[in-house]
Amino acid sequence: MSAPERSPHDYTHSEEFLQTLMRRQLRLSVACALTFLVALLGLPVLNYFVPELMARRIGGYPLTWLLLGVLFFPFVWVIAWVFIRRSIALEEAEVREVKSREENETGRK
Repeated sequence: MSAPERSPHDYTHSEEFLQTLMRRQLRLSVACALTFLVALLGLPVLNYFVPELMARRIGGYPLTWLLLGVLFFPFVWVIAWVFIRRSIALEEAEVREVKSREENETGRK
């Protein structure tokens, strides 16, 4: 069975398309990873530099434990939610771009 014929202007399978898509996905992944790392490493840094603030009690718990035990998990969920929403938006934008290119090419023929 032979491979399907591709038109010379098949943008969807071009290197340019794939490079653009991968660059956008990488940018999103790095931004989410950096946000997570700032939160993960920020807590020990805050404990080191401002121990009196982090030892302050809120609701009977030290701020450190409140952040780590209660708020960290929802923060990670927010990062995941943002990643998924933006990832879907990237895919939809790529689909729109491919469709508009195809429409422009068929309009020129």
